[in-house]
Amino acid sequence: MEIHVYDTYVKAKDGHTMHFDVITKEKDHDKAIKYAKEWLKTVGEENSTVTTEECQFCHSQGAPEPVAQAIEKNGYFIQKMEGCP
Repeated sequence: MEIHVYDTYVKAKDGHTMHFDVITKEKDHDKAIKYAKEWLKTVGEENSTVTTEECQFCHSQGAPEPVAQAIEKNGYFIQKMEGCP
C-alpha cells in the first residue's frame, strides 16, 4: 500500500505544540485535515485549529504492515512525534 504523510503542527489548549503525522492511503488534503480533527477530539483537543497551514503534505512511501492495517480499519493512522498525549 502506498501511503501519504501529512506533517502536522497544532497548538494545544495549554499553548504547547503537538507535532504528529496524519497518514492516509489517499492523497487528499481535506481528508487529512478531517482525520487530524477526528484524532484531536479523541485526545481532548477538539478546539485546536487545523488548516492547510498546520497540516501540510510531506511525502509518499510504502506502508509498514501495522500502519497499513490501521489505515484499512480506520481510514488513517496518526504517528505521534512531539508533545502528543
